[in-house]
Amino acid sequence: MTEHTASERSKSSPLKLYFSVGAALLAGTYITYRAAFIELGPFNAVVALGIATIKATLVVLFFMHVWHAGEKLIKLVVITTVFFLLLLLGLTLTDYATRPWS
Repeated sequence: MTEHTASERSKSSPLKLYFSVGAALLAGTYITYRAAFIELGPFNAVVALGIATIKATLVVLFFMHVWHAGEKLIKLVVITTVFFLLLLLGLTLTDYATRPWS
């Protein structure tokens, strides 16, 4: 691995960016809270999971430093993780759709 000096780290992830992402996460939490009181029928869970996905993406990209990751291995791990998550969700939904509901 390469060694980074303190000035290189501060350029790649400034404090202002962290506060902006933190404010976006707080705003997402507030939007989730307000959306829970809106009657959307079966789409309440869809809206909540969509907002949660956006918030998780912000955490991974900025707080876990994937956005500025120069190494191809880190990007490969993230892409593989998303692929397997989608695979597991697809298999779960397939099982759910094929069950007999009596």
